[in-house]
Amino acid sequence: MGLDLEYINGQTPLDEDEKDGLLIPTIATRGELDEFEQQNIEDAFLWVYARNFKAEQVFSESFIRELHKRMYGKVWSWAGSFRLTNKNIGVDKWQIAIELNSLCGDALFWVKNETFTPDELALRFKHRLVSIHCFPNGNGRHSRLIADIIIEKLYEKEVFSWGANNLVQQGDERKQYIQAVRDADKGDFTALLKFARS
Repeated sequence: MGLDLEYINGQTPLDEDEKDGLLIPTIATRGELDEFEQQNIEDAFLWVYARNFKAEQVFSESFIRELHKRMYGKVWSWAGSFRLTNKNIGVDKWQIAIELNSLCGDALFWVKNETFTPDELALRFKHRLVSIHCFPNGNGRHSRLIADIIIEKLYEKEVFSWGANNLVQQGDERKQYIQAVRDADKGDFTALLKFARS
């Protein structure tokens, strides 16, 4: 029996080759997958919060890939590797490294020049990162953790609450989050800033 995934609004479907990267063959449903991924993500949290980071580390391709690998590497063989297929979101697969490098350079400029408040800088970085969509899956959770790292490790502020609910499950909070991201797609970060602190 293969992996049977049900997708909710805003989730990126995996292609068959990506599904073949599952490292735990007993996983058969979305619920089981979510459970194993959450265990792996909790290990990544422990790794993150035991360390201090500088802006030059956080805003680098190597860190972004390493964090994704730590979040998903016990579940997916492709964790930390850029996607090899185009998706319903994100830049063309060949543009990922270029766009990510540009984003990291912009973020270092924003930090140095205090272009945005800490919250807005973290959320703008998160938003562009998920818009690039570097990885086959896990981009939303990965980008939210990056925003938390930026706000806590670089600015010594409280991490975001993200609506204080599980955004992987369908519900009102996820709908609000998806709408806030869509507003940010149009350049209006007001709702995303509010939601991240709700």
